[in-house]
Amino acid sequence: MMQSYDVVIIGGGMVGLSLAAALNNSAIKVAIIEGQLPDEHFSEIADNRVSALSAASERILSRLGTWPEIADHAAAYQSMEVWDQDSFGRITFAAEQLQQQHLGHIVENRRIQLALLAKVKQQTNVTLLMPHQVKQLAMGEGEAWLQLHNGQALTAKLVVGADGAQSWTRQQMAIPLVYRDYQHHAIVATVATTESHQGCARQAFTPQGPLAFLPLSQPHQCSIVWSVSPERASELMALTEQEFNKALTMAFDNQLGLCRVLSHRFKVPLAMRYARNFAQHRCALVGDAAHTIHPLAGQGVNLGLLDAASLAQEIIRHHASGLDIGQLSQLRQFERWRKAEAVDMILAMEALKQGFSGNHPLKKLIRDVGLTLVDKLTPLKQSFMVRAMGQAGELPDLAKP
Repeated sequence: MMQSYDVVIIGGGMVGLSLAAALNNSAIKVAIIEGQLPDEHFSEIADNRVSALSAASERILSRLGTWPEIADHAAAYQSMEVWDQDSFGRITFAAEQLQQQHLGHIVENRRIQLALLAKVKQQTNVTLLMPHQVKQLAMGEGEAWLQLHNGQALTAKLVVGADGAQSWTRQQMAIPLVYRDYQHHAIVATVATTESHQGCARQAFTPQGPLAFLPLSQPHQCSIVWSVSPERASELMALTEQEFNKALTMAFDNQLGLCRVLSHRFKVPLAMRYARNFAQHRCALVGDAAHTIHPLAGQGVNLGLLDAASLAQEIIRHHASGLDIGQLSQLRQFERWRKAEAVDMILAMEALKQGFSGNHPLKKLIRDVGLTLVDKLTPLKQSFMVRAMGQAGELPDLAKP
C-alpha cells in the first residue's frame, strides 16, 4: 500500500531528527527513514564521537524540547586556549568577556540523537521507518516516489537528504560535489589526564596538524581530535597504548600532565565536501550530505543543525501559504541562505588550516605575532567568539537569541 507524506527525510541522525522535530505542531506529514537504530546503552567512558555545540545549537535544541535531557550529559566549557606549539603565540577566549556563562558544550553525538529520537517518537505527524533503507528514488513533476528494501512504497512532496557525507540521496540525484582531500586523518579517542581540564577547550597547532582536547563531563577526561598526515596517523595507530600515551602527552606540550587513552582509537580521513546544489526539484540536502569541513573549529554539527532549522522554517512558511513545498522555486531561499553560510565557514577553516600549517620560521613568527595581537585586541577577539558561538550571520528563528 502506497503511503503519502509531505516530507520524507532520509537519515535519522542528529540533523535529520532535528528537522523532523522542528516540523512539530504542524499539519505537515513527515516520514524518517534510517538504516540503523542507535544503541541506547552507554559505558562509563564517553563515546569517541562528540560535538562542540554552540550557543545557537543549544537554543535550537532547547526550543525543540530536547536540551534538558542532553544537558544532563553535556560538559559546558567556559574558556578556550589556542597556541602554536613550541612558540610564544597564544590566544585565550573566556565566556565572561561576552558576559556569558559558557562558550558551548561538549556532548556525545549519540546523546543528542537519542534525545531527538525520543522527542520525535511523541509527534503525531511523524512516522519512523527504522531500521529501513531506501532502494529506489524517482522524481516526478508533482511528487517523489520511494521504494524501501522491504518493498514498501512512499510518495512525498519533498525528499530531504540527511544521510551523511557519503549521501546516497545526493548520489541518486546526481548532484555534483566539490571535493578536496585535506591530506589529513583525524585520530579520535577518549583520554584521561592527570590535571583537570577545568572546563577549558584546548587546541595546539603542531607542525603536523592541530590537536584538540575537548573537556568532557568528568573533570579528568577529554575527547581528543588529532589531525595529522595519513602516514603519521598510521604510525600513531600502530603504537602500543603506552607509546601512544607518551607521544600524545609530548604533542600537547604536557598541558594537562600525563595522558592515558581510555577508549579504542579511531582514524578518520578528512575532506572538504560542498554540494553544487543544496536543492533540486523535490529534493534538499542538509548537514554532511551538503557539506563537510575540517574539524579544527568543531563547527560541522552546528552548521547541520542550522541547516535543519532553516529548512524547517521555509517548509512551514510555504506550507502555510498553500504552496508546493517541493518546487525548486520554494527551495531557492533555503539554498542561497545555507550555501552562503557554508561557504563562509569553509573559507574560514581553510584560512586557519593554511595559516597554521608548516613550521617555516618566518611563517611561524608571523602567525605567532598575529595570535598575540588578536589576543590583545578585544573587539577583534570578541568578533571571533561571537562567530564561534553561532551568534553571527543570518540565523533561523529557532537559533536567534
